[in-house]
Amino acid sequence: MASTDRVVRIGNKMVGDGHPCYVVAEIGINHNGDLDLAKRLISVAIAAGCDAVKFQKRTVDVVYTAEELAKPRENPFGATNGDLKWGLEFDEEDYAEIDAFCRSAKIPWFVSAWDEASVDLIAENFKVPCFKIASASLTDDNLLRHTRAKGKPIILSTGMSTYAEIDHAVSVLGKEDLILMHATSTYPANYDELNLRAIPTMRERYESLVGYSGHETGIPTSVAASVLGACMVERHITMDRAMWGSDQAASLEPNGITRLVRDIRLCEMSMGDGVKRVYEREVPIIKKLRRVGAAV
Repeated sequence: MASTDRVVRIGNKMVGDGHPCYVVAEIGINHNGDLDLAKRLISVAIAAGCDAVKFQKRTVDVVYTAEELAKPRENPFGATNGDLKWGLEFDEEDYAEIDAFCRSAKIPWFVSAWDEASVDLIAENFKVPCFKIASASLTDDNLLRHTRAKGKPIILSTGMSTYAEIDHAVSVLGKEDLILMHATSTYPANYDELNLRAIPTMRERYESLVGYSGHETGIPTSVAASVLGACMVERHITMDRAMWGSDQAASLEPNGITRLVRDIRLCEMSMGDGVKRVYEREVPIIKKLRRVGAAV
């Protein structure tokens, strides 16, 4: 393992060894195509103390085949899968409004861009601090290279990926300004699928920063990920897990994301420096409870 601290700058914050865990509220597509709902979710993330919010951007007819888009699928926007995908997609004007809202609220935002045109749209119009590459795109070398060429830090999710596939993706991207995210791509994920011990294993294997993108229903395991060395924790957020949408059930409601940030910060405060000592507040307890002083 590398002996020096590993850090990446995301906007005005340093992420990595010796720095607080960077908490990302993944709004993704939980806005259901509604800008007002997106803004409410951004406000929830701010109130909870999250460090950033994230969305997803696709060029629908590039990411999905015509056959896939034509498949029947009842949804709030129509009767086909295409109706759903187009209905959930924000355009440049929508992101301009999101950008203005986030700048006013002083919280960074960024996206998982699923295709080259989406990378270009975001990079050319907005000053995002980094790019996320979704687990589904880990094997897309062209997208990896295109995203890297924008000169921004990259956060790479590794769900449903083998070590061989991750090895190759890292060789394509390089390790500079790279954060790997341990993830399990089931929604919601079962607890016996989380394999949190992969976080320190990946840190050692890649000599790189490793975060955690969680899709479980609860909170303690995401807190545990931070204790195990995850420099970044990302969780989907929603106003109500019973809302319509494929990612809602694997998301945290406002109270849940608030508790997650609180508990991560409490754990960070509790870790200390590893040097055993007697605290000043323990001295009167020593006097009260000990019958015999320690041998010198």
